[in-house]
Amino acid sequence: MSSQPKVRTCLWFDKEGKEAAEFYVSLLPDSHIETAFAPGQDGPPLIVEFTLAGAPYMALNGGPMFKHTPAASISVLTKDQEETDRLWNALVADGGEESMCAWLIDRFGVSWQIIPERLPQLLQADDKEAAGRAHAAMMKMRKINIAALEAAFNNQ
Repeated sequence: MSSQPKVRTCLWFDKEGKEAAEFYVSLLPDSHIETAFAPGQDGPPLIVEFTLAGAPYMALNGGPMFKHTPAASISVLTKDQEETDRLWNALVADGGEESMCAWLIDRFGVSWQIIPERLPQLLQADDKEAAGRAHAAMMKMRKINIAALEAAFNNQ
């Protein structure tokens, strides 16, 4: 019986797949590089298989013809503001770009959503008016600020 996952998300890179995979696994617990396959002795690996917070991924160095798009993103549910800040800051460093409402693009062009676990709790609250205020506050944010969401929710 194979221990390989049946489904694995593949991220296409020009030639920096190994560098991206190494960076990504450094950010989250339960993450590691599994294998790297290089058809020749020169140059970067063609394929790097890695696990990111328990989820299987593959980085493919396939050349420059395909680019990443925000239509596919890696979504990370964070436990608190500290983890949100740490991941956000690491991912936008060295050429990454902030976007709106918890979205960013890292220096490799991969889109991410860094979502504090409190955000969906507030947005899905039974008090629809309070949830609406939290949603309106979120729509003005780039990185999510939990305290500001709570204040909006509580109408402060």
